[in-house]
Amino acid sequence: MDALPRYRTGDPDLDQAVVELLTRAGFECDTDLLFELVVSALRLGRDRASRGDLKIANAALKEMRYAFSVFGPYRAARKASIFGSARTEPDSPLYDQARRLAAALAERGWMVVTGAGPGIMEAGIEGAGPERSFGVSIRLPFEAVTSQFIADDPKLINFRYFFTRKLSFVKESHGFGLLPGGFGTLDEAFELLTLVQTGKSQPAPIVLLDVPEGTYWARWRDMVEQELEGGGYISPGDLGLVTITDDVEAAVAELDGFYANYHSQRFVEGQLVIRLQRAPDEAKLAELNERFADIVVRGRIEAIEPTPAEVADGDHLDLARIAFRFDRHHWERLRRLIDALNGRERP
Repeated sequence: MDALPRYRTGDPDLDQAVVELLTRAGFECDTDLLFELVVSALRLGRDRASRGDLKIANAALKEMRYAFSVFGPYRAARKASIFGSARTEPDSPLYDQARRLAAALAERGWMVVTGAGPGIMEAGIEGAGPERSFGVSIRLPFEAVTSQFIADDPKLINFRYFFTRKLSFVKESHGFGLLPGGFGTLDEAFELLTLVQTGKSQPAPIVLLDVPEGTYWARWRDMVEQELEGGGYISPGDLGLVTITDDVEAAVAELDGFYANYHSQRFVEGQLVIRLQRAPDEAKLAELNERFADIVVRGRIEAIEPTPAEVADGDHLDLARIAFRFDRHHWERLRRLIDALNGRERP
């Protein structure tokens, strides 16, 4: 480690002991972050954190570590989380919608992440097949793991805490499909929207899927428009972050089409860098600059080569890039820019 991070124990001898521990363990990469993780544990002890607080921190860290290790070998695979009610019966049209959605995504090379319970979750696993499914289960006294998963499936993770489970859903997924459900489903829907609306997660397609003539998401939209947008609690364009449909093919087109050209993004020294499969030509760049000038703080949207920071990290150096200084108040407009880069326009 060239230099110690600013976040330390406060005891130089103890800090040095942590460095020696990491060296002895043979760590060579990301030693600054590993140093801070150890320091956090030591500072919890120094703060005389209660046993209850230590149990929470310990269990959460262990759950995250295990989840990272399970998903790690599959990071290159595109994944969609499917949410919905555990109470949906196998003979329900909603069950069939979820099963068909998962099957269609699997045919396009996606993997599926569900809560590993019955109902919509089991339908998702059935549609994608266990070999293309992850189960992110929560330990509840009244809900069993679906029979689609065997107890020793390496892609089944059992969580104690909802917040670590949610982290895995959001962090590991490239798209989200939500079907009607109870408090948990609505919680997941609003959590996703909050994260995307505020830029706390990567942009991703969010599809709210119902059955033909279903009213669940239509009434949800009415409430959001009348009470949230009408009351000034969200911006008029924020509902553009979701797609509501009763058509499985339309849902799949929305999820898969989001990555027709767009790949990923990263902030580098104040600029938003968007990685693409194909670079826009000069005419397209001119059009984007005219249409999206409102979200550019200064300068223009420009095609660039990989930044030094990306080169240092080996971060998708084979992809094309555009970059600009993004006004971080306008994530829904950024979504529109991604649609334009994909050659897709939504209502």
